[in-house]
Order: sequence, then structure tokens, then C-alpha cells
Amino acid sequence: MPRRAILLVVLALVPPRGLMAQRGGAPYRDPALPLEARVRDLLGRMTPEEKFWQLYMSPVFGPPGDTATDYSHGAFGLQVFGVSTPRTADAARAYAERVDAFQRYFADHTRLGIPVIPFDEAVHGLMEAGATDFPAAISLAATWDTALVARVAGAIAVEARSRGVRQVLSPVINVATDVRWGRVEETYGEDPLLVSRMGAAYVGAFERAGVVATPKHFVANVGAGGRDSYPIEVSDRELDRVYFPPFEAALAAGARSVMTAYNSVDGEPATQNRHLLTDVLKGAWGFRGFVISDAAATGGATVLHMTEPSTASATAHALRAGLDVIFQSSYRQHTPYLQAFLSGAIPSAVIDSAVARVLRVKFELGLFEHPYVSPDSVAILNGTSEHRALALDAAREGIVLLRNERGTLPLAPPVGATLAVIGPDAVEARTGGYSGPGVHRVSILDAIEAREGAGTVRYAPGPGRGGDDHAVVPAGALSLAGGGRIVPGLQAEYFRDPSLAGTPVARRVDATVDFNWTFTSPVPQLSREWFGARWTGSITAPAEGIRRLGVSADDGYRLYLDGRPLLDRWAKVSGGVRMAEVSLAPGSRHDIRLEYQVSRGNGKIQLLWDTTGAGAWQAAIDSAVRVARGSNAAVVVAGIEEGEFRDRARLGLPGHQEDLIRAVAATGVPVTVVLVGGSAITMSRWIDQVGAVVDAWYPGEAGGTAVADVLFGSVDPAGRLPVTFPLEEGQLPLVYDHEPTGRGDDYLDLSGQPLFPFGFGLSYTTFAYRDLRIEPASIASGGAAQVHCTVTNTGGRAGDEVVQVYLRPDVSSAAQPVIRLAGFRRIHLERGQSQEVTFILGTPELRVLDAQAHWVMEPGNVAVMIGASSRDIRLRGEVLVR
Repeated sequence: MPRRAILLVVLALVPPRGLMAQRGGAPYRDPALPLEARVRDLLGRMTPEEKFWQLYMSPVFGPPGDTATDYSHGAFGLQVFGVSTPRTADAARAYAERVDAFQRYFADHTRLGIPVIPFDEAVHGLMEAGATDFPAAISLAATWDTALVARVAGAIAVEARSRGVRQVLSPVINVATDVRWGRVEETYGEDPLLVSRMGAAYVGAFERAGVVATPKHFVANVGAGGRDSYPIEVSDRELDRVYFPPFEAALAAGARSVMTAYNSVDGEPATQNRHLLTDVLKGAWGFRGFVISDAAATGGATVLHMTEPSTASATAHALRAGLDVIFQSSYRQHTPYLQAFLSGAIPSAVIDSAVARVLRVKFELGLFEHPYVSPDSVAILNGTSEHRALALDAAREGIVLLRNERGTLPLAPPVGATLAVIGPDAVEARTGGYSGPGVHRVSILDAIEAREGAGTVRYAPGPGRGGDDHAVVPAGALSLAGGGRIVPGLQAEYFRDPSLAGTPVARRVDATVDFNWTFTSPVPQLSREWFGARWTGSITAPAEGIRRLGVSADDGYRLYLDGRPLLDRWAKVSGGVRMAEVSLAPGSRHDIRLEYQVSRGNGKIQLLWDTTGAGAWQAAIDSAVRVARGSNAAVVVAGIEEGEFRDRARLGLPGHQEDLIRAVAATGVPVTVVLVGGSAITMSRWIDQVGAVVDAWYPGEAGGTAVADVLFGSVDPAGRLPVTFPLEEGQLPLVYDHEPTGRGDDYLDLSGQPLFPFGFGLSYTTFAYRDLRIEPASIASGGAAQVHCTVTNTGGRAGDEVVQVYLRPDVSSAAQPVIRLAGFRRIHLERGQSQEVTFILGTPELRVLDAQAHWVMEPGNVAVMIGASSRDIRLRGEVLVR
């Protein structure tokens, strides 16, 4: 029996318990009544406090009934944290038991016995121990295989529901319009159609399994400079063409929840944007589910956007604008939100509408009848061999071969040959943001050694991803003399004035200096934009001694060592890191004083040291070069750093990895570079010196095996890029489907074309396209045409090809993208095999936004282009819209 069928059978056998069974006399308890009648009855019985708690969601760390929390009025839902077991195999069961315990608590200890919606993160796997960790979303997008994505999502949904999770805060369907954004790894790329189809496949699988999907972040989450949650100022035309389609597709696929973004949109916080939440989402689109904020975003109007005087007023305006559920990072943060509900600032009709949306979904999920799961069944549904095999398939399909010169790949070492594998990403098996620990992660090095034999593989770590030869001074190295004893940490004094004038308003001991006061000030008495600080005490050199001391800060500072000025950046000019040469002997103790001023913006400061010296990275490269020189070939595994609130100003490989690649390539040994990361990488300093480049993305827990399979040719690489790779950062933002320029694309000193275009990817075989037919060649508005072509595998081995269809009208009433994806299909062909591929071009594909920003099929010729990427067009024809 399929595992999904097993899950449904097991869940159907779990009996109701507690007050959920005992309160059968209330109409809302009667499953035979119409859903809306049950919602009305329950809503009519609720107090204002009970209504509020149905609109408040947060993580929970303690056990049910913990005295630190009071859930006597109920709750919308909980994210269960604090599950810890000595064995990973027991984690899923422990999680399910904890969820059941909470459901029993709400059944037995609340007046109305309303069940909660247990929720969790699941961008590419449930983010919990014992769950399968699949490839990152951007890797899934690179497969261009919606059926595979649906299978992956279905597997995640089975694992989630078996534990009692009934809502996931996924997927991320923001269009990645700038590859500097740190969250590109969580997305499905830069194209609205690709994102829409991948997102719909993901959402549909979850909703069919009875788990609420939460596409996010409505409506955009990346702004100028590729920065996370930066303000969005876009036209209605751009919203309609780029940002709205994935959300419309997700809703059509059944999504019952939507998460708002942190940023402002046209001057209004996304959590309070009535046009987006009410006029568009609930009005024009008819969305009947509930809208949740991102974590702690509701109060962002107060502390970040500065559009509200208080959290209570921000709450009132958010609910009136169309937000339904307040998501906070802890139970304890509920007080100002509850005050807004009880103050009368929110009309009762608004509150009732929001609560009804939540209750409706709880009834639809069957939580009132079947709130519990069977912990005994969890082990057979989480981290199964079938799911791990699926994770491996997905990783294989997403790997993109970007370069392959001189037959570098696939690797075919002769008997007795040795292979150098270099870089910490070869052993770390990183899986990207929002990842769980997985069941059994396989590193690239382990997979290669398992395949080739450990005796033939030589490993060297190289200099790693860290670009800085410094680190935050740890707490154990800082001390303070007082009262005849040594106290760990530094004496901290905080002043109202940035000049440090007057008496400190607060004194305390800080264990170390490593602060980023984004939302708050160091102490409540201070403004977060106007204060000063001083830290004094001693620093003790570690066994290696100290070579350099320094500061990373975005405001003015002065650093003193043994009473002498070491760094003076008191005049505020710019942020960054400054290091000063010192020579502090191992074990020596020195007085230190650091002064800091904040006169605008949020405080950010770190006290740094360097204990290794500036030449340590070169020594690591030299060691790697020696390993490579003694080998027949080298695989350098290089990675990037990114993630939520970790946007990149530079797209090159961080640290000294580019120097490493150049040095290894200079040995003359054939070099393959495997890239680990979730976004575009610039390569101009080294790409022409290496034979092959493979983008592995974050390939999930089975990713090491997938990479080895591609390197040695067991699997034909057929992933295609879901984002454009620029030559340099100065080209950004750079997307393939931009509107025509008024002049040209190029720069004075650089081409305007990318390093690798959207849709690009190589194979170990070759494909030919022929026999384009468009039938009929002329259609009326509202009609459809079939596009046929034949693709033949002309190479020497079997492989996959992703056939892509692009459109552009010859003439339109408003500027249209220079080229726009209208369809794609991944096919498998044996050597010499041909296949006819057919696409339908109807209203969804041929419509454009006219001069009045209306979606229409405008009359005229439309160019139909079929190829292997957005720049590799193999066939071209036309269809006439009459």
C-alpha cells in the first residue's frame, strides 16, 4: 500500500478524545451540519479573549500547561520546539507525541475545546529531526520538472501530517528579481511562469494531503540592491506581470493561507496594505483562507517603518486592512496585540471575519473530529528509504553543468589514478537555509570515496569560505577585575549622548562585544538611534597569541590597548572592518577600552581579533596545491554564504576560494569546480582556467551521492538555470525578461549580456531540434494553437533535455518583455531517439498587458521561439492573433 494511503488509514483510525468527544451536544460539534453553520455557532459562543487567541500564533517551548504560558482561552496554532531525543530515529515519534499532548491540553483545559493548527517550516523538507531533507527550492526549480516537485512536496506533506503538523509556512514564491538577495535559495527563480508552476505543484500536493500551504511573502520581499525586505515601489503593471501570477497560481492550486512580507509596498507596510490584502487578495481573487503576518512583522510598522505610534495601533490598522492572524516569535509578546483587540479599536465585524476564516479551515481539516495522530505510525512515514531515494532523484535532476571544456567531465580516472578533492564544502554537506538535520547526510567526499575507494582520493580543506582572518573575541578571553576577583566579560557603560558625556544611564557586564541592535537599543532608557557606549576591562591572548585587534562597526568608535590609541574612527563615515597590527604573547593580559557612538540608524559593533596571521590562508592554499599536483585530476568544491537577512554585495566566491582555484588550475591538472550555493556566482577571475563547472546548489541530504553520480557520468546532467548569472555585479539587476531598453544593453567597459543565461545548462550528450509546426497558424482572440517540434538525441548516450518555448509580440500597445517564457517540458531520450513535443498556446500564454494595464490577447503576429535556453533558440515561427 502506498505510504500516503497508509497515512490516511492510520489517521482515520485515531479516535477523538477529551472534550472534543464529550461536547457533542453543541451544534459546532456536529460534523453533519454544513460547515458555515458550525462556524457561526462556534463564533457566537466565543468571548473577545477567545477570539483574539484564535488569531495569535507563536512557537511553544515548554510542555502543555507550562505556568509560563496561559492558553486557557485557546490558540490559533503552535510551532512545537524543544523536542530532543538521543536518537534521530525517535525524533519523529517524540514530535508527534508532543503535538498530541498539546491537542489534548486544548481539548481538556479550554472552555470550547477548539483544536490548534500545529505549524512548521517546510521549504524543502520538514525542518525537524528525523525528516527527509530534500534539495533547496532553487535546486528543485533547476529541475524544470513540476511532476517531480509535486512528488517531493507530497513526501514532505506525508512526513508533516504524520507528526500532526497541519500547516507549513511554505513555499516561498517571491520572484527572485535580484540574485544578490540572500533568500534566492528559497525561491523558484526569476521567471513568473516557472515560479508559478513550481509553486502550484508544491501547494497542490500539500493541500491534497490535508496540510495547509502558506505561500509567501505577499507580495514581494526583495528591494533595491537585492536587499531583504527593502521597500518596494512598483507599478500596478509590474505587480500584475511579475509578482502577482505566482500567488494567483498558488491560490488556484488550493492554498488556504498566505503570509505577508516584512517590507513596505508603495509606502505602506505589507501587513497593513489594504489594497493588497483586501482589494486584491480577498476581493478580486476571492481568497477565503486566512492571511498571516511574517514573524513579528505586525509591530514592524512601529519599530521599522515608523508609520505607527504603538504596537496596538499597528495591530488595529493591520486587521482592518485585511490581516487575519498575528504571528509572533513567542507567547510573551501577545500583550499589546491583545490590548488592541480589547480596546475597541478593531470593529467586531473585522474580528469576526478573521476568526471565521480560521475556524473554517480548522473544520475543513477535520481537527474537531480527528485532532490526534498515531505516534506508532510516524517511524514508517518519516525519513523512509523511498523518500531518501526521491531526495536523490531530485538532487540529480537539479544539478546544472555550466562548463565542460576538453572533455573534463565525466571523470574517467585510469586504474591506480588519484583524485584530489579540495574544499570544506566537500565534507560539510550543507543543505541551505530552513533545513532540518536530515536523516543521513552524504557529503561529496564520502560519496566519491564510496565510489572510487578511499585510497584513490586525496583531500585538502583549502582556505575555506571565510574571507576574514579574524573572529569575534570570545567571552573567555575578556575579563574584569573587581572586588578582589576576576569577573568574565567587560564593564559596559551606556550613555544618552553619543559623545559619552554625562553619567551613564546603565552599567552592566557584557560577556563580549558582538551586538546588532536592529529593533531595540542596548537598554530601554536609550533611543536606538542616539546613544554612546564604553567597554573596559582586560583581554588575555590565547595560546597562539594575538596578531591583530580590530573592530567591525557602522558608527564611530575608538579602541585603546594598554591605555594607548589603537584605532580611531570616531568621525562617522562608513561601516566596515578595521584591524591594527599587534604582537601579544600567548597568555599575556592587557587592558582594553572600546568607545562607541550611535548618532543615526541602528547600532552594530563587534570586537575582533586575529590569532593566525594574514598568511594562514596562503598556507592552506599551498597545502591544497601540493595535493592537487600529485593527483591525476582535481575537484574543487567551493561555496557561498547567504540566507535570510544575509544578502550579498559581492557575487564572487567568498574568502580566498578564487585564489585557491587559480592556484590549483596553475598546476596543469584538469580541474572541475563544484559550486555549492543557492544563487548566482560571478566567475570572471577563474572560469577560463578550469575545465568544468558544476552547480550543485544545496542538493539535500543525498546530494553528495548525486554530485558524484554526475561527476563520474552515471547520471547525465540536465538541470537548467532558474536565474541569470551575471558577468559582474555592476550588471544587476539582470533578468532575461526585461522590457526593451531605449538605447542599448552594453556598458562602456562590459557587455550587457550575462555569463550564463536563464534556462541554460549543458549535457553529456547533444540534442537537435527540427520540424516546427504551429497549427493553426492564425487564431481568433480567445483561441488556441498547438506548437509541435521534434527533438532528437544526437549524442552518444541517453540524457534529458528541457525544451523551452518563448514568445514576443511583433507589435504591442505597451512595451512587452524582449522574450518571455510560455512553456517548458523536460523529456528523456535514449541515444538516437526522437520525440515530438507539443505545447498549447492559448489565452494564458498569449495574453499581454495592454496600454491600460488590462490582460488581453492583442491582434498581431507573435514570434514563437523554441530552444534550449532563453538565448539558445533553435526554432522560430509565428502565430497570428486575429
